Amino acid sequence: MTLVRRLVRYATVSVISTAVSLTILGILVATNATTAGWANVIATTAGTVPSFELNRRWVWSRSGPRSLLAEIGPFCALSFAGLGISTLAVSVAAGWASSSGLGATARTLAVEAANITSFGTLWVAQYVILDRLLFTPRPAGRAAGARHCTDDAVGLKAA
Repeated sequence: MTLVRRLVRYATVSVISTAVSLTILGILVATNATTAGWANVIATTAGTVPSFELNRRWVWSRSGPRSLLAEIGPFCALSFAGLGISTLAVSVAAGWASSSGLGATARTLAVEAANITSFGTLWVAQYVILDRLLFTPRPAGRAAGARHCTDDAVGLKAA
């Protein structure tokens, strides 16, 4: 696959997972269902699942069993490192919006802008890590000690 095609697919996956996350984040913040920080945790967690699967299968054409140690764990670590940075950013944005007396719509927009900005800064670095380390071709056979999950074990079946 060419670099341009892979980048377009990676960007498409980012748009999809961002749409999932921002929809959930916006609903939770606008309805005051939880704090902005917890809303961000919930939204990011929900967006991580389609991001992993689409990146693995569609962007990097990986199939077969997932490696818990070599793929799932590192991908989640990357996602949740971004979560830490974005949770801090959305909490600061929500605090600023509230102390400035902004209404619910402006507060929600400020929180979502903070989320997009923080994850956007990590986007390029994540691509390089996924391309060069996480989803590189594996040598024949498993790495020593790596556990693999089947599609059925994690509740994901190929369509």
